[in-house]
Amino acid sequence: MAAITASMVAELRAKTDAPMMECKKALTEADGDLGKAEEILRVKLGNKATKAAARITAEGVVGVSIKADGKLGAIIEINCETDFVAKNDEFLQLTKACAELVVNQKPSDVSALLTLPMGDGTVESTRTALVGKIGENLSVRRFVRVEAKGQLVSYIHGGAKIGVLLDLVGGDEQLGKDLAMHIAASKPKSLDASGVPGELLDTERRIAIEKARADNKPEAMLDKIAEGTVQKYLKEVTLLAQVFVKAEDGKQTVEQLLRSKGASVAGFTLYVVGEGMEKRSNDFAAEVAAQAAAAQK
Repeated sequence: MAAITASMVAELRAKTDAPMMECKKALTEADGDLGKAEEILRVKLGNKATKAAARITAEGVVGVSIKADGKLGAIIEINCETDFVAKNDEFLQLTKACAELVVNQKPSDVSALLTLPMGDGTVESTRTALVGKIGENLSVRRFVRVEAKGQLVSYIHGGAKIGVLLDLVGGDEQLGKDLAMHIAASKPKSLDASGVPGELLDTERRIAIEKARADNKPEAMLDKIAEGTVQKYLKEVTLLAQVFVKAEDGKQTVEQLLRSKGASVAGFTLYVVGEGMEKRSNDFAAEVAAQAAAAQK
């Protein structure tokens, strides 16, 4: 008879979302074979043994790690199901440790990161064990590792819901902080116009033309109107063209600010937790019940 360990029970629970004791019984019956134990639970519990991995993970946090010399860093997003778990110390520690691994081990993608050593196992086994302990699905969504041309600056906002990693060439520490905060507040899509996908600009042009026609504007004016709309859009979504949030005159752009400081931005990454992901809606009572249940585990 194979020994049934706590980590085996946690892994099976993470895969099936079945109660802890049911997982232990299934593993005992399967003589420690995880695959067989999962089949036993599916037969025994039917739809109750739903996979935690199928649940939506649109909450979470952004983590950042930067080497002391400011030349190497990483930003990472790790998701969970509820904001309650996003504040869990072990979840936050996992995020921090993963960010440091990205910096030090240079994984090529999320799959490679999950195979890296962590504690007595791997990132994936640590994640799986925490899923079993917390009772929520957790997933590493994305990360970027940056070798800076200048100095890396980071900014985390709103309970780690928004994170910025900025590569600033020249300037000083205060300028870096101000620009990172600006990026978090203004959410530019790219550094300049060259980084905006052509299809987005085409969409803006098409909408502008359709709107102008609906307003009975002359056909000869449509292209000019569309181009004006595109230029306005670029000022809103490109960092260098945006009006700096702390501009005293309310007009100075980020590009003008950088020029006045003899500095430039080599690049930046902005992560907003859950951006572009489906979010499930819970009523307040259900959320409180979920938090209470989690606290008892």
